[in-house]
Amino acid sequence: MSTQAPATRGSSGLIVPLIAGLLVALTLGVYGRFHEPTYFSVNVAGFSSPTAVKAWLATVAIAFAVFQLVSAFVMYGKVPSVRAPAWIGTAHRWSGRIAVLASVPVAVHCLYALGFQDYSTRVLAHSLLGCFFYGVFVTKMLILTKKGLPAWALPVFGGLVFTGLTGLWLTSSLWFFSNNGLTF
Repeated sequence: MSTQAPATRGSSGLIVPLIAGLLVALTLGVYGRFHEPTYFSVNVAGFSSPTAVKAWLATVAIAFAVFQLVSAFVMYGKVPSVRAPAWIGTAHRWSGRIAVLASVPVAVHCLYALGFQDYSTRVLAHSLLGCFFYGVFVTKMLILTKKGLPAWALPVFGGLVFTGLTGLWLTSSLWFFSNNGLTF
């Protein structure tokens, strides 16, 4: 009796998600570059400025992303002597949803009010990272439910999403807090 290995698409199953993510990243970059910035923003009660709101929302997003990273390590048995509790998968998914939801108003404001800017290295890096983050996020979401992909795909794209968001936080919120203190 012979056993056959399950059919896998291998890396070719990543083509459509990669193209979709690339198109999202490029669309955001092109829109941000050619859209005439409005320089209009909405201030939220309790915050000193729209920039403070963005810094705190990005901080919420990165906090939930850190939980995502830790919970992924626990779920996949990468933390020695820690057994994954039954609730960890649900908490992992919800922390990701909250992280992305917290990032959306920040991205909308950045694109609509400011556009893709390059007047300093930090700002250029931030603009590029914003496009990268949402592009790789779309790719990751599209590969989540695909069967037959290489085992490395989900952790690699999850790591890229985390790296992109971390870069965004470093070039925005950390910069804001370093220059203004922990202000609301």
